[in-house]
Amino acid sequence: MARLTITDENLVLTDPDAIAAYLLTCSIEYEQWRPEHLVATHAPADEIIRAYEKEIAQLSSRAGYVTADVIDVTPETPGLEEMLGKFNREHWHNEDEVRFIIDGRGLFHIRPAQKPVVAIEVEPGDLIRVPRRTRHWFNLCADRRIRAIRLFQDTAGWTPYYTNSGNERDFLPICFGVTHLARDAGAKL
Repeated sequence: MARLTITDENLVLTDPDAIAAYLLTCSIEYEQWRPEHLVATHAPADEIIRAYEKEIAQLSSRAGYVTADVIDVTPETPGLEEMLGKFNREHWHNEDEVRFIIDGRGLFHIRPAQKPVVAIEVEPGDLIRVPRRTRHWFNLCADRRIRAIRLFQDTAGWTPYYTNSGNERDFLPICFGVTHLARDAGAKL
């Protein structure tokens, strides 16, 4: 179950319907998917895609996605630090960023226009669609593991455009399901 936190509004949501409703006010889609049949989280990527083909097809027809893949990140992933360095700086894309979490957990910080930063911890069963040109960054949780279906509107994938704002430095890169850490001076969750 996802957890949404907006520090500036002193708001924490854990109910999926409340999370979806709040995120919709930011033009961000959130939903939960359940496959029609069970599939092991460690199954091969093609089996994962087949298990969710109905949901992928529906979302693709609604939003123009042309390809899907499975990303699998673990502490043993070669070049993990460099990869995370691309994700954990505020950036935006010319296409939507869509993630359906199969295994593991992660933390999106999203800075919607005219609204405070939203932190959403995602875990298995959560789907999030961050619309194009929305500023955001992403961190893994303490176990540094995530497996997710990604959907793309361009077969080449998306390119990050960094804002170089440094906004990500004002927020702690921790997940809320893990033991809460004491805040650094001036840092927000």
